[in-house]
Amino acid sequence: MTALVPIHLLVVPKQHIASLNYLNEESVALVWYMYLAAKHIAADEGFAESVYRTLINGNEDGGQDVFHVHLHLMAGRRMGWPPG
Repeated sequence: MTALVPIHLLVVPKQHIASLNYLNEESVALVWYMYLAAKHIAADEGFAESVYRTLINGNEDGGQDVFHVHLHLMAGRRMGWPPG
């Protein structure tokens, strides 16, 4: 899916958390900050008012290749559902 979008950016926190499975009450704010960063990037890059998608893959079968939580920010074309 990600190779088919013109814009594909990653929001990667410095704090290491292998996957969403390891979030706890102390680290859950990290995900909030990642989405807030994505919101600002979308606005700064000029696609906040058109179309974009955010995604966090979970586990190997869910498409997670890098075991450090990160958020995909994709834009640049109309996207359907289900993704693919």
